[in-house]
Amino acid sequence: MTHDTTNDTTNDRLDDQDSGAGNAIVTERLVLRSWPAADLAAVLAGTRQPHWAADFPDEGDRVIAGFIDGNADARGAFGQRQILERDSGLVVGAIGLFWPPADGAVEFGYGVVPSRRGRGYAPEAVRALAAFAHTAPGVDTVYANVELTNPASVRVLEKAGLEHCGGDGELARYRWTEPTR
Repeated sequence: MTHDTTNDTTNDRLDDQDSGAGNAIVTERLVLRSWPAADLAAVLAGTRQPHWAADFPDEGDRVIAGFIDGNADARGAFGQRQILERDSGLVVGAIGLFWPPADGAVEFGYGVVPSRRGRGYAPEAVRALAAFAHTAPGVDTVYANVELTNPASVRVLEKAGLEHCGGDGELARYRWTEPTR
C-alpha cells in the first residue's frame, strides 16, 4: 500500500499535518501515518488540535503517546501510527506495532475513538497494518492479544481475518500469518 493522491484536498490537509506522509499506509477510507511530533507533544501536554475528532485522544491514545515518547522503536516506519479518515482528514484513533519482533512475531494494538466505532475502520486499519508488517524482514506473524471481556475487539480481529490461536482465561490471542510466498 502506498500514499495515494486521489483526493488532493484531503492529501493537502494530511501533508500539512504530517511529516511522515512518505511512509503513510493508505486504505480505501483511512490513512495510517506516523505520529507527527506536534501531535505527540499535544497529547502529552493535554492540548487539543483542530485536526482531531472531538473525542480524540481517548485514554488508550494517551497511553500510546507516553509509550512513543519513551521508546525510540515506536517512532520508526514499523512503529506506532495515527488513524485518519481520508474524507475529513481528522485523527480518529491509533494503531501500531510493538517493535522489534521476537522470533518472527510482532504484536500490535489499536483503538478507534467512540464517535467513529461501528464504521468498520478498525478491521480496515488492522488488515492494512498486518499486511504492511509482513513487508519487514524477518516478520512472519503479526498478532494481538485481546481481553475476553471486550467482545467488540474480538469481532474486529475476526472481521480483519485474523485467526484465534490461543490465550488463557482472560486473554485471547489472534494472529495473521503471511502466506508462503
